[in-house]
Order: sequence, then structure tokens, then C-alpha cells
Amino acid sequence: MNRWFPSPFLSVALWALWLLLNDSLAPAHLLLGAFVGWLAPVLIAPLKPRGPSVHKPVVLARLVLRVGRDVVLSALEVAGGILRSARTPPRGAFVSVPLDLRDPHGLAALAIITAVVPGTVWSELAADGSTLLIHVFDLEDEAAFIAHYKGRYELPLKEIFE
Repeated sequence: MNRWFPSPFLSVALWALWLLLNDSLAPAHLLLGAFVGWLAPVLIAPLKPRGPSVHKPVVLARLVLRVGRDVVLSALEVAGGILRSARTPPRGAFVSVPLDLRDPHGLAALAIITAVVPGTVWSELAADGSTLLIHVFDLEDEAAFIAHYKGRYELPLKEIFE
């Protein structure tokens, strides 16, 4: 069944969209829409990436809560840094973080976490995936930031996906 109908909901949605766009329930449109709704998912199925394999869902739940907490606390820190910027400007800097994480789903999750947490911006991933360049809004100690980032985000993601 999966081979002939890899995504039945997508097939039905494409068929309905075909009918809506053509504004017709003529038999030819019903048939052609059904054919397009069936053919598109069949042709696209080989391109679909494999889903992630989550090894430790409890660690994932803890990470989600940790990121939520960090988003709130970082937003407050960045807001405070902006308010204090007239007296003491923030020490923005780029930091190269060596990565142990290699799973593409884990790296995607790390990119999202980095983008969501205020004060950090994912800037560049090395071609071999070994180093990540992050811009930090206010950096006091580079080594401490790297250790914090790897321990707080990379290590749990490595447990979850690898």
C-alpha cells in the first residue's frame, strides 16, 4: 500500500486543490485531479528523507524545557544588555565551536535552538561539519561559552539522535 499510495492525505489534498483551482466537477477534472493526486506523491516518495530516530525521548523532553527556559532568560539578558549599552556596549563576537554531533537531524535541531535563543546567531557550518561559527551578542569568556553551549545543547542532541 505504501508503495502505491505513499502519502494518502497528500493525494487527497492535491486532488481537492486540483478541483478547487479548476472550479469544476466535470468527470475529466475528477479523473485528471485524481491522477495528479496519486502521481505526485509516488514520484516524490524517493526524494523524501528518512525520519529521525529518537533514542532517548526523556532527554528530548528535558531539552525542550531547557530551551524554553533559556529563551526567556536570554531575552531578559539581551534586553538588559541593550538598556545598558549606552554605559557599557555589548561585547559581540564570533565564536568557533568544534562539533562532535554529525547527525543531520541533530544539526538541524541545533540550528533551530541557536536561532531561537536570543543573543546567538548560527552563522556558518564548516563543509565537513566539524566546526560551527556562532555570533554571540555579549561574550565574556569564549572557552566558557563553548563549554556551556556544547554541554547544554550539543550533548543532549547527541544522546537523542546518535
